[in-house]
Amino acid sequence: MTLPISGPAHRPLIGVFLMLGAMTVLPGIDVIAKQLGRDGLPILQIVWGRLALGAVMALPLALRAGGGGALWPDRPAYHALRAAFLAAATFTFFLSLTYLPIASALAIFFVQPLIVTVLSALVLKERVGPRRWSAVAVGFVGTLIIIRPGVVEVNPGSLLALAAGTLLACYFVLTRAIAGRAPAVVTTFQTSLIGGALLSLAVPFVWHPPTSGQWAMLVALAFIATFGHLLIVKAYDHAEASLLAPLAYTEMVTSVIMGWVFFRDFPDMWTFVGVAILIGCALYISMRERAAGRMPVPEGIEQP
Repeated sequence: MTLPISGPAHRPLIGVFLMLGAMTVLPGIDVIAKQLGRDGLPILQIVWGRLALGAVMALPLALRAGGGGALWPDRPAYHALRAAFLAAATFTFFLSLTYLPIASALAIFFVQPLIVTVLSALVLKERVGPRRWSAVAVGFVGTLIIIRPGVVEVNPGSLLALAAGTLLACYFVLTRAIAGRAPAVVTTFQTSLIGGALLSLAVPFVWHPPTSGQWAMLVALAFIATFGHLLIVKAYDHAEASLLAPLAYTEMVTSVIMGWVFFRDFPDMWTFVGVAILIGCALYISMRERAAGRMPVPEGIEQP
């Protein structure tokens, strides 16, 4: 997902610390979602909390950045399609956490930048050279190393995490097509608002009355998502995208730590091998995009 940086970048060290802070807190979303799923709360209801409560928390930030015009996008049908992709990606990712350790699900989800490259060429007709196509092919090999079809029984969570990465890639490509039309905070709010509204039509059919503790966890989930993405937006106010985008992969480190601390989950060696290949390929693609004059959007790797 790309967008030229608006305004001069300055104080890059502050931007680095803000980005690392975001990557430290954002895996908390996955911890809470996994625990709520274990407690029996429907996944659709968890996703609704992520988007609807997140929209409420982002409202003051959006109004500050965009005024009254932030309350509704100028292309509602287009934004509704984006919100649907984001809601579907979040649902499949949260569902994958019921089968997989957090770090393993996130590792497979890292296929998303590769799929963005493919869709950008096919849908947006962007030129992708042979070196980037090679990086995409090698990256998919990394994904196969993580999933290992035919070697071990394929976990349903692996397919769900792969679907989540694909759906979020579609969301990113749609976002790329409207890049620059509104501040990132406003766009994030509008997506959460529309996504929450759409899910509000379906969630009554699966609604399970949350306990006070579960309500607290839903609020915490929405707060972490809002706060984490605010840190990312602020990071891009201080440093260039070419410096910050690779730091998004430090989220994997935090995910491994949180998965072990809260659930005693730890990925196997082959997962780390596949992750290393995926990250290497994604970083190469990022460098090629920089050379082509296309810089990552100030949202980093979106956490579902």
